[in-house]
Amino acid sequence: MKAISYSRYGGPEVLGLGEVEDPRVGPDSVLVKVRAAAVNPVDWKCREGYLDQALQAVFPVVPGWDLSGVVVRTGPSVPEFTAGDEVIGYVREDVLCRGTFAEYVAAPVRALARKPRTLSFEEAAGLPLAGLTAYQVLHRVLEVKRGETILVHAAAGGVGSIAVQLAAHLGARVIGTAGAHNHDFVRGLGGEPVSHGEGLAERVRGLAPEGVDAVFDLVGGDALKVSANLLAPEGRLASITDPEVVGYGGRYWFVRPDPQDLRRLSELAEQGVVSVHVSRTFPLAQAADAHRLSQEGRTRGKIVVTLPEDEH
Repeated sequence: MKAISYSRYGGPEVLGLGEVEDPRVGPDSVLVKVRAAAVNPVDWKCREGYLDQALQAVFPVVPGWDLSGVVVRTGPSVPEFTAGDEVIGYVREDVLCRGTFAEYVAAPVRALARKPRTLSFEEAAGLPLAGLTAYQVLHRVLEVKRGETILVHAAAGGVGSIAVQLAAHLGARVIGTAGAHNHDFVRGLGGEPVSHGEGLAERVRGLAPEGVDAVFDLVGGDALKVSANLLAPEGRLASITDPEVVGYGGRYWFVRPDPQDLRRLSELAEQGVVSVHVSRTFPLAQAADAHRLSQEGRTRGKIVVTLPEDEH
């Protein structure tokens, strides 16, 4: 099958389109014909070797952990899906090897849920990793409750935009950092936008003089340091980008596959609670350009690589 892969760590130029071995479908796995695969910052961080101490690379590596697609066949111990079902998945293994930037993926059942009928394949591909990250941090780590105020950094990005919607659905007041050009976008998600950068603390205190009940950090560094000083008494702090959050009394979180959480996200999408904004799509052959754009760090919503049905 055709897939994007890389045989050494490096920049986007190490990505190439070629033939790789067809995936093998285990007893509790499903063979999925991929229609779209989202690009996430972790993809280029893996490609450049930044996660080498945590995830072993077995070259050649096919990048990508998100997908939307159609079930082709199932393993013998899979009653949950049948051929023709449309699915989404956060397909992460314990090593870097078989990713989702490919025509076909063998995905374990624990990584899949039914695709929201209200979302296109492109939109649906952007839901799993970003959605699970936002959902798990808000529900399991920060335990956000109705009436609380939460500060979400990078509120116009992939994870941030979904976190704003989910937190608002929980009944929280959401303050979201974003560039001025994204303020209307954040308002449309249900948040109150503030500009990031110098003066952030004063701008947030102007909206929440008593401090915020929770902070969801997606930036790290100075933003994390400022955030720790904006917490109300008993406030909670979580980061998915900077392990230094532990030193501020917060918690570092790395998203994990969870079929129940993914099913819930799919339901929320169908109910209109969660939408996925796709800012740009690229055909599979242009995956390197998709990585370059992601690495610039200024994306509104998601970047998605597509594999139209007629290309299979």
